[in-house]
Amino acid sequence: MNPSLQHHISVAVRQKRVVGRRDFLRQLSAASLAAGAFSWTDAISASADELRSRGMACILLWMQGGPSQFETFSPKPDHANGGETKAIATSVPGIHIAENLPRCAQVMDDLAIIRSMTSNEGNHQRATYLLHHGYLPLTGVKLPTLGSNISHQIGDAANQLPGHVRIGDRLPNSGGGGFLGVEYDPLVLQNANRPPQNTTPSTSRERYQRRLGLLDSIQSNFASAAGAQVVANQRKLVDRAAKMILSPSMDAFELENESSEMRASYGEGDFATGCLMARRLIERGVTFVEVVSRGWDTHQDNFNRTRELTAQVDQPMATLIADLKSRGMLDKTLVIWMGEFGRTPQVNPRSGRGHYPKAFNVVLAGGGVQGGQVIGQTNADGTAIEDRPVAVNDLFQSIYHTLKIDADQENISRVGRPIKLVDGGNVVEELFS
Repeated sequence: MNPSLQHHISVAVRQKRVVGRRDFLRQLSAASLAAGAFSWTDAISASADELRSRGMACILLWMQGGPSQFETFSPKPDHANGGETKAIATSVPGIHIAENLPRCAQVMDDLAIIRSMTSNEGNHQRATYLLHHGYLPLTGVKLPTLGSNISHQIGDAANQLPGHVRIGDRLPNSGGGGFLGVEYDPLVLQNANRPPQNTTPSTSRERYQRRLGLLDSIQSNFASAAGAQVVANQRKLVDRAAKMILSPSMDAFELENESSEMRASYGEGDFATGCLMARRLIERGVTFVEVVSRGWDTHQDNFNRTRELTAQVDQPMATLIADLKSRGMLDKTLVIWMGEFGRTPQVNPRSGRGHYPKAFNVVLAGGGVQGGQVIGQTNADGTAIEDRPVAVNDLFQSIYHTLKIDADQENISRVGRPIKLVDGGNVVEELFS
């Protein structure tokens, strides 16, 4: 590409705001004329390369089942609805969170708590889908999940590890690559203590590659007969797997390479090792990592069960944020803590809380988010939002904004329908001020 044009492209995509595709192309029109040679492919390719060169990444800490806001980041100790949970001070004067999260309280300077999230979806399946896609299911369209969209937009295609990894559960209704293709499905690790299954060749590298060649020959015959699309998808999966298996970057999955001190700092348990693995993968160029904590559907024995769950999550989450910060990675890594909804203000006769999408919490850190603040609030009994409601599409607009992705751009689904990354909503500007 002409050096003058390349310079103008770089300037265009390095604006402080997110540059939309149409705006981007308009800004380049004069430069393209001056350069004397320009194609739309050049422009789109350069825009994507610039986004990827920023090295932004995202870690989603998913609390499967719907965590209680009262026992995590929005305690109500002065009201009966708060139950037995007390509040503790944090590192930021005036901000208190539940006593169950003492380590997170120490890193409050880096946390932004949204206490006024709201949606209409109280069903686990639909709410999980909504909070992973920004949309409810659309008939006839397989939408890409948040992680797939992010890895598609800013992932490094040259990286030998997958751009999208999920640790801890296959998580029904969380989705995959959708119409973007199988190459954007997440690699699922059931347990971060072990490398991905079947990733060690049982023979020499040369023989393994010969076997891949034989497979390609067999598939070519099948494709020419009737199964072109099936073969195309299978080849994408095989190519991705082969590239990963033969890569020296596979040592990212070997937690034993971490010092005993570092492993101890994250704590014990599957979620702790998942958070440590997430940091290792982000270091190696993976764009989106989701770490799943299960069991938050506390319809009974809410207080004891939530104490147990927060004990599994508190130290790893706080250490992950501090670890990223100490390595100079937090500014370019957005960390999100959330589940599909919150829990009811009223405690039921079984000491449990039901589903409550009307008001719940999301916590963000890093990626340019201003920490040390609370956005929005509920009323005294926690039944309604009384200040700054934030809808799911507002949250998704903010996530894409943080990662410098144009949320208004459209992907074309396989049925020919243009679909924006986010439908409506507004960036929560307070996150960045």
